[in-house]
Amino acid sequence: MDITGRKLFVKALQEEGVDTVFAYPGGNVTDILDELYKQDVIDVVLPRHEQGLVHEAEGYAKSTGKVGVCLVTSGPGATNTLTGLADAHYDSIPLVCFTGQVPLSLIGNDAFQEVDIVGMARGITKYSVTVRRREDLGRTIKMAFHIAATGKPGPVLIDIPKDIQTAAGPSEYPSSVQIRGYKPNEGVHVGQLKKAYKLLRAAERPLILAGGGIHIAKANDMLLQFVEKTQIPVVTTVMGKGAVPTAHPLYIGNSGMHGRYAANIAVSQCDVLFSIGTRFNDRITGDLNEFAPKAKIIHIDVDTASISRNVVVDVPVVSDAKIALEKLLEWAETKDTESWLARIAEWDRENPPGMRRDHGMTPQMIFEHVNRIFGSAIYVTDVGQHQMWATQYLELDDWHQLITSGGLGTMGFGFPAAIGAKIGNPDREVVCFTGDGGFQMNIQEMATAVVQGAPVIVCLFNNQYLGMVRQMQQFFYGKRYEATCLRRRRSCPANCKGPGEACPPYTPDFVALAESYGAHGIRVEQEAGIGAAFEEARSYTDAPVVIEFVISSDENVLPMVRGGNPMSEMILK
Repeated sequence: MDITGRKLFVKALQEEGVDTVFAYPGGNVTDILDELYKQDVIDVVLPRHEQGLVHEAEGYAKSTGKVGVCLVTSGPGATNTLTGLADAHYDSIPLVCFTGQVPLSLIGNDAFQEVDIVGMARGITKYSVTVRRREDLGRTIKMAFHIAATGKPGPVLIDIPKDIQTAAGPSEYPSSVQIRGYKPNEGVHVGQLKKAYKLLRAAERPLILAGGGIHIAKANDMLLQFVEKTQIPVVTTVMGKGAVPTAHPLYIGNSGMHGRYAANIAVSQCDVLFSIGTRFNDRITGDLNEFAPKAKIIHIDVDTASISRNVVVDVPVVSDAKIALEKLLEWAETKDTESWLARIAEWDRENPPGMRRDHGMTPQMIFEHVNRIFGSAIYVTDVGQHQMWATQYLELDDWHQLITSGGLGTMGFGFPAAIGAKIGNPDREVVCFTGDGGFQMNIQEMATAVVQGAPVIVCLFNNQYLGMVRQMQQFFYGKRYEATCLRRRRSCPANCKGPGEACPPYTPDFVALAESYGAHGIRVEQEAGIGAAFEEARSYTDAPVVIEFVISSDENVLPMVRGGNPMSEMILK
């Protein structure tokens, strides 16, 4: 018996095991929403903006391991998703985004709310297509979920014209799909892996560089076993943070532009760099000619296109991280790395991470309280200085997960992603770290959190600036703080060199704003208030809590490497 496209759409989602759809209505998806109204298996979450919607789906997907599902209308509804799709693309987050479209007969006629969203999204999705025949709808949706979740995960966009939604067609939804030309790697070249291990076994100063691919492949336990069996030290990328427990004696820290001193020096001095699940982007490598200059480089990644694209490697291995590590564990032997570990420990003693403790409340103090208070939590960050402080000072293990925007560095990501994580994990505490700049980019999602009953704890670092750019202006642009002071008004002097007594008040009042939404607001200005603020925040289970930490405007993220410089050339103070 034939059914309408909209009925098949809902049937497909149910058969895919979808329990949550992040959806914003509009004329060209009203038929689908009407069909969703008639069922009670799938929960429909209404955000307040389509960009927030995609970030919520990202947080849901990253925290649950499921595919995030989005539904938006055509035109501006579709174009508003592009930033989120790009973010998911660069961080390999599995999403399926359905967009409504004008009827087939109007496509190409500049109809109301018609855009070529497929063309716009093609470069930032794994697959993007308009459904042009009703009989193709079921197979296309099946393809979307398969492509999003397999190989290197990522976003898929399916554009469904309004008449396809209402047209009658086959009711069958396929149980599997074969896609010509799409064959994700499901094994490992044992010969290449043996070459890699032989090189690693012969090394005197071996080092493992673990990226976000470890988390995606759920290979954390395998990596930990390999590290402990071989006694090889580990550094991570920002996205790889938590690949092994941060308290482990063989974990050095993050490497890269704001990495730990000892981690960056170890990369520059190692003789074999065993990298797994990382793209070697510029925030990790700096000057490519000076990256790991003394090392033979092994690169294991599921994406063939990522290997030797940025850094030419000595032994390439195309494989899922978990599959490769499972095989490597069969061969792994303990190495004598005692002298190498001692050198690394000495570098760490020379320049340990840490902020001054003699001039008020610092971000480090806040994170130290977080580490003591939250025995199990999902941490989500926005983008900026607070993000780097989080990757420097948060302690992660099996009970703590970190979600952040790495590849695209999307301000406005943190709060909606935290809401999505809370919706997907209602029984876990979710803590969002954000700045006063990024928080305001999607602050309207406070309404979503309130109506969804998602009591996210928001740690708002308010330094009255767009801090990361302000820091660059301080170091490299003669303290010309153009367009970074968030207190600046038209009445301020033209050539301001930083905050002073004459500065105007900050806008908005975040505590009052949170309360206006029906959330809770707490302001902390002294170290003595940090612990009490967190305890109060944890007592609220009915709505989100914003804890505004008022910190100094001149706190910087250190170490810091200027873009394009070698990672060994760090600004330390």
